[in-house]
Amino acid sequence: MSQNEQKRQAALAALEFIEPGCVLGVGTGSTVNYLIDALPDIKNHIQAVVSSSLESTRRLEAHGFEVSTLADEGHCDLYVDGADEANKHFHLIKGGGGALTREKILAAASRKFVCIIDESKMVGALGAFPLPIEVIPMARSYVAREMIKSRGQPVWRDGFITDNGNEILDIHNLSITNPAELELRISLIPGVVTVGLFAHRPADVLLIGGPAGVVRRDRK
Repeated sequence: MSQNEQKRQAALAALEFIEPGCVLGVGTGSTVNYLIDALPDIKNHIQAVVSSSLESTRRLEAHGFEVSTLADEGHCDLYVDGADEANKHFHLIKGGGGALTREKILAAASRKFVCIIDESKMVGALGAFPLPIEVIPMARSYVAREMIKSRGQPVWRDGFITDNGNEILDIHNLSITNPAELELRISLIPGVVTVGLFAHRPADVLLIGGPAGVVRRDRK
């Protein structure tokens, strides 16, 4: 089974969590695109849908959905999104697609967070994937210097602007032994909008696509 098929199977497995009357939060990325493409089949279950990016909004609208806002809905019953890395504690690295701020907001505002990934995203320790940090443009060099002090190697995502009008630093070679502590420490650096560590609000369910099918893991 190809990696894309593993992603598709994980995305389809998330459909069972969408119950009638659901206010659904939708993430961003290649795995989530498979979910979006399948949503028209259960459109009658979805009361409202909130998107984490302009990219996902355009795809939802192409399928005939009217995309709502979190301000209008107040909360989501369910948030479904992918991840760049996940560990056994349901901690995640997200933001490879640059939508980490809106993704983190929707995850925080959702009663249940289902993360859909292929098995290559499961890791023993987070950090092989460069950690994205969304920064206010004037703070980019300052935040980069602070991350060097933490023995990370910051790389500016040149030419990329987030949906919020900000920039991204990707931090390479970080040793992430305590994701929750590092998430808090980076978040306190002036100029940081969001760090792509999801440890204080981890996933509730992991749906992991693999050669033998989808494995479900629930956080206790």
